[in-house]
Amino acid sequence: MTYRAGIIGTGGIAGMGILGMHDEEDIGEKKVRASHAGGYKATEGVELVAVADVDETKLEQFGEAWEIPPDRRYVGHESMLAAEDLDLVSVCTPSYLHADHVVDAAESAADPALIWCEKPIASSVSDAEEMVTVCDETDTELLINHSFRFTTKLQRIRDLIQEEGLLGDVHAVATQFRMELLRNSTHLLDTLVYLLDARAEQVSGYITGENEAVDSLEAAERVDDAGGGGFVVMDDGSFVTIDCTIPREASSMTLQFVGSEGKLYLNNDDGEWRYWGLDDGSHVEADLPGIDGAWTWDEDYRDAFANAAADAVAVVDGTMENPSTGDEATRSLEIIVGFYISHYTGGQVSVPLDRPLRDVTITSW
Repeated sequence: MTYRAGIIGTGGIAGMGILGMHDEEDIGEKKVRASHAGGYKATEGVELVAVADVDETKLEQFGEAWEIPPDRRYVGHESMLAAEDLDLVSVCTPSYLHADHVVDAAESAADPALIWCEKPIASSVSDAEEMVTVCDETDTELLINHSFRFTTKLQRIRDLIQEEGLLGDVHAVATQFRMELLRNSTHLLDTLVYLLDARAEQVSGYITGENEAVDSLEAAERVDDAGGGGFVVMDDGSFVTIDCTIPREASSMTLQFVGSEGKLYLNNDDGEWRYWGLDDGSHVEADLPGIDGAWTWDEDYRDAFANAAADAVAVVDGTMENPSTGDEATRSLEIIVGFYISHYTGGQVSVPLDRPLRDVTITSW
């Protein structure tokens, strides 16, 4: 059978180009394969049949680019969810709208089996928890698009760390990526909790107040997202430093792990992965077993959307466990919210967040 998919939100990540990833003159004008629509297009057994947006101009541009029939281009997600019978729904709207759109989709007449929601999961922990609860109650899978989880090289790294003990006990991790925390660094933090299979316990943070994208996205009045960082003590005992204050042009996504059995350096922007095993007190560089070359944005990231769409189909088929659940996505959001709370209160923050702190909202797009 062929599954029917619909998309809420027809902006960049849905299929029309992403700021910083594509030529500026192409954004909103040409379809791109590193997107939800591109993922569906590349996947057998699923067809993108409907789209919705409140911006009629964007809706028409997307519909023309991706050949969606005019009568299936809906102004507003409510009309699409009321009219269509959908197996999969993508939520590609700004993050402060994710909770409303995921909950509406899960409870709608469209009755999707799976919702593929863009990262970050939400703008507050309480919103994320509501999304998870409603999806559980309606028997809807919630799959969050933290793209690195859908790349085979990172999956292999996780197996090496978690299943094969490549690093032994991880003592410390030092990480860097570009500002802003919600828009960009959720990728870094989800990669961290994914590779460690751990959750934060203590967070101490600093917020710069700088945001590179608000002018180009005309979002300054409604966006709190900014650069920042701090330190995190994870529940596996590892100590993590996070620096996401760097401008995009100068940044590299890097993670450096130090464990009882070795060291690992991952630089995704520059395509450099290195590993040293600990041998009789000395670190000896060696190849990473089962990995040919380092991770790259041009190949691995662009393939991640097709991989995610294929995984979504497999989850609906019942042949695969959800590889990026809402519960796991909340782990990266907890750290980001913790940074903000720590910065503005001048203290350390414990995770899980106390109830009033779960409502703290960090707006992004």
